[in-house]
Amino acid sequence: MMKSMSLKKSGQSLPFLLPILGGSIIWLLPTPIGIEEQAWHLLAIFVATILGFITKPIPMGAVALSALVVSIVSQTLTLAEGLSGFSHPTSWLTFSSFLIARGFIKTGLAARLAYLFIKILGQNTLLLSYGLLATDLVLAPGMPSGNARAGGVIFPLVKSLAQIYQSEPHDGSARRIGSFLMITSFQGTQITTALFFTAMVANPLMANLAGEMIGFEITWIIWALAALVPGLISLLIMPAIVYFCHPPEIKSTPKATELAQDKLAKMGRISKSEWLMAGTFVLLLWLWIFGDYLGGIKSATTALLGVALLVVTQVLSWDEIIAEKKAWNILLWFSVLLMMASFLKEFGLIAWVSQQLGGFIEGFSWPLAFCLLSVVYFYNGYFFASKAARASAMYAPFLSVALAVGTPPMYAVLVLAFLLNLSGCLTHYGTAVAPIYYGSGYVDVRVWWKIGFILSLVYLPIWLGVGGLWWRALGLI
Repeated sequence: MMKSMSLKKSGQSLPFLLPILGGSIIWLLPTPIGIEEQAWHLLAIFVATILGFITKPIPMGAVALSALVVSIVSQTLTLAEGLSGFSHPTSWLTFSSFLIARGFIKTGLAARLAYLFIKILGQNTLLLSYGLLATDLVLAPGMPSGNARAGGVIFPLVKSLAQIYQSEPHDGSARRIGSFLMITSFQGTQITTALFFTAMVANPLMANLAGEMIGFEITWIIWALAALVPGLISLLIMPAIVYFCHPPEIKSTPKATELAQDKLAKMGRISKSEWLMAGTFVLLLWLWIFGDYLGGIKSATTALLGVALLVVTQVLSWDEIIAEKKAWNILLWFSVLLMMASFLKEFGLIAWVSQQLGGFIEGFSWPLAFCLLSVVYFYNGYFFASKAARASAMYAPFLSVALAVGTPPMYAVLVLAFLLNLSGCLTHYGTAVAPIYYGSGYVDVRVWWKIGFILSLVYLPIWLGVGGLWWRALGLI
């Protein structure tokens, strides 16, 4: 008994020790030639932070705050440098977008949109999956969290639809309809996060890092246009692939449309708050698309305007803004992460890393070198449990190597940003929402990984090949 308790205690302490050990080892190693000690120490703190984000011994916000304090107390950064991330527009864009997402859920507009799509497309199982994807697609520009969209809106609908058809996870009936809808809904979110600048928390981070490295701002409309063709192709073929590889037993779903009609009838006419939320969302989209032509209105300014409108029109109360813990938590850890990533570049560490990595593929033509990089970059998703942590750790170094081997800058920027989102397809732990779907019990690990891998083989040529042709037609490369 004592031995069992000792092992359990040891296992519980591991998440606390990994970040500390990882950071300490790098800190104590001799500083490599060509790097300043300040940059090397910041790398040690950064690595410890990423390990903390992955193992989560304490909440991510607390990990980030600890990293900020260590950076300042150790004199790796000044107080002003350490706090600089909180004044960055990208931090406030992300924060504001989470509050806008809260408005969608509170008003019921998100649920109403979902039921409308189910009512229209719910005649059979395959079309029903497209209805759920359409809901995710419409909500994605204004809800910067796949967890909020998939976990808060789509997953409860899928669960209800499965129960209507008596498809349960542990009695042998999961294949009736539940497992198919669970897989397609989850996989759809991995695509919709790639489609919009504001669809996933790490997208603004990658866009900011890319802008600093290539000297070109990645705006909301550039991101959306670039993702349009490969994204829609991926959304269209993904359910068909899952349908072929893991077909549902039930093909016709008239009860789904009946459920949607019943729910819409109970919701009644569109409320004033829903109209206000919809109007605010349309305004935000319009400004995100055309803001640069209207006096240079930036994405962060637009998002803050949206929050202000929701408060003034009382769609959200100020108490609700204050109580939105997830948004404030995101503001803290995202700002610290953005600050460290920016200073790692400023201190020359990213350039040094790219030079070291570039030596391994020296002599390859850039198309071959970049394809190899993309494959390694995509499949290292098996080793991460957070897209944000992975974007912080991997995006800038891989982009630097891609640029060093001669890859056209915008092609490298876009491919690596989109592939990071899409690689969430691989595992049942690679994103925040994956454990929600996997935990429902409808899909076992073997099926999850098999379908994820098959989809990865489809996504890579679409985004590397079709995407490249589309971006050339747009004049981006």
